[in-house]
Amino acid sequence: MSISFRTDSDDEKAFRAKVRGWIANTLPDDLRGWSTRPPFDRAMWWHRQLHARGWIAPAWPKVYGGMEATLNQQIILKEELARAGAPEISAQGINHVGPILMAFGTDAQKNRHLPPILTGDETWCQGYSEPGAGSDLASLRTRADIDGDNFVINGSKIWTTWAHHSDWIFVLVRSDPDAPRKQAGISFVLIDLKTTGINIRPIKTLAGDEEFAEVFFDDVRVPMENLVGDLHDGWRVANALLAHERLGTANPQLLFEAIERVKKVAAATGAADDPYFRERLAELDIDTVGFAAMFSHAAKIANAERSLGLDASIMKINGTELLQRICDLLLEAAGTGAALIDRIDTEAGPIEIAPLFLQVRRATIYGGSSEIQRNILSKRLLGLPG
Repeated sequence: MSISFRTDSDDEKAFRAKVRGWIANTLPDDLRGWSTRPPFDRAMWWHRQLHARGWIAPAWPKVYGGMEATLNQQIILKEELARAGAPEISAQGINHVGPILMAFGTDAQKNRHLPPILTGDETWCQGYSEPGAGSDLASLRTRADIDGDNFVINGSKIWTTWAHHSDWIFVLVRSDPDAPRKQAGISFVLIDLKTTGINIRPIKTLAGDEEFAEVFFDDVRVPMENLVGDLHDGWRVANALLAHERLGTANPQLLFEAIERVKKVAAATGAADDPYFRERLAELDIDTVGFAAMFSHAAKIANAERSLGLDASIMKINGTELLQRICDLLLEAAGTGAALIDRIDTEAGPIEIAPLFLQVRRATIYGGSSEIQRNILSKRLLGLPG
């Protein structure tokens, strides 16, 4: 099945053929079809292959080493990567802190950090959530006291993806505890994870991996030159980054990959012979194509360098909840006891069942839960009381 919702121009057909051929010749079998992240060293190998080909940062401007691809080229890349079952790259550098440095960073910060983000020589993680500040992020308590030309940081972060593999972390810290509003008095700071006073503890998830970690800061001294944006104005920077994260969480590539997994498993187990099952699969297929078109619209807004605003929340809700619905059907396709089944053999090779189902449970939580997104929309779009 074609997962495109557009008609390619002649140039786009040629680009698609080029991408498809390169992936076929470059992506090894051990990196295809992962529902969770592959081992860190293999994921970074794939990052470097994409970088060497010039496709690691399709949305980045050429001045920063990116591809500066058209919107349709970006969509074609996502579609073809999904078709091949390619693993996602770590988003924290390319999709999160990179664009934030372009928008808010100093020239020195851009020159120092953007090149190794692009090449994969340095990896990043995100320090937002805390034990008492997840969906209510503005309640964060990690503190940054100013001592001369340094911040002195104390506190902790949790659910930090790949912190134990990363070189740097971008964090939100409370730099003015006396600010009148909890969203005020927050700063956005870059921290080298080799700095004295940092302790990292991996967390094992329900899916059995150690993708997340806790990060503890004990009198960690960070140069004030690592501040991004203005002092005490980190909430504005954070919201800009969250828009990128929410849009990335709603990546159609994930939906297309999940739909293809359902079809392969259903063919292997015989579930595809059930007309009612096929009807529900067709509905999800149509919803996925429709969502991809909606994603295209949101991406156009982002490409025009306008604020995504409420579009990011709408995309986050629709994309992550649709992904969970698809994975619910995957579990049904796998048959009795599916929640305990690690993999099912199909004509296309083994496909993970339970690990993928567990993996996507959290999709409606990180980046701001669905409940929080609906609250945002009810207040800002509909004008309902908070």
